[in-house]
Amino acid sequence: MAEPIRVLIVDDHAMFADGIRGLLDTESDILVKAIAHTGESALKQLIEQEVDVVLLDINLPDMDGIQVCKQIKEAGHVCAVIGLSMHEEEAFITRMLEQGAMGYLLKSADKVELINAIRAVHNNEFYYSKQVTQTLIDALMDHQGRSSHAQEKERRTVVLSEREQEVLQLIAEEWTTGEIAEKLSISHHTVETHRRHLLEKLDARNTAGMIRAGFQQGFLK
Repeated sequence: MAEPIRVLIVDDHAMFADGIRGLLDTESDILVKAIAHTGESALKQLIEQEVDVVLLDINLPDMDGIQVCKQIKEAGHVCAVIGLSMHEEEAFITRMLEQGAMGYLLKSADKVELINAIRAVHNNEFYYSKQVTQTLIDALMDHQGRSSHAQEKERRTVVLSEREQEVLQLIAEEWTTGEIAEKLSISHHTVETHRRHLLEKLDARNTAGMIRAGFQQGFLK
């Protein structure tokens, strides 16, 4: 018969920790070795006995679970860490994974998901709650979208007509709309139309941004 999966539960809420223990005690292949209520006591437990899986609350009274996870990995303990939290924000999830956690569960997870997660990480597989997986996917898609937009913006070639370049140069030299209209023999309305087109083409919000972009794009010297 295979050895049971040895589990350490780390949570500062005794009732919650005892509840998890009660759920896991019904499984013949899982053995709760100990419960710790602080990060320090969890690290001490890992020195005193070997465990296979650590269920780690990321909000502890003495140190956050992210720091505990980091210290577990730095100490060389051979165990898989599953983060437990009420938070499903991408920042919390990512920080736990960066410190070596192999799983992340919301505290609203049911017994089946909890047990599946323990068995998965014990087999060296990653496991996340469905909500957590969706959060990571959404964050990835958002990052890719912003990256693609930035790359497209970099690739975009700005083309200005000769007249637009003339107007841009005069704006940079602080000529007024009336002065530009008189010099180029065009109407005030036409000058403002050129100004609006310049703002759009140079992706600027105001005159200062337009002039700055003009220098960056080589239209102004």
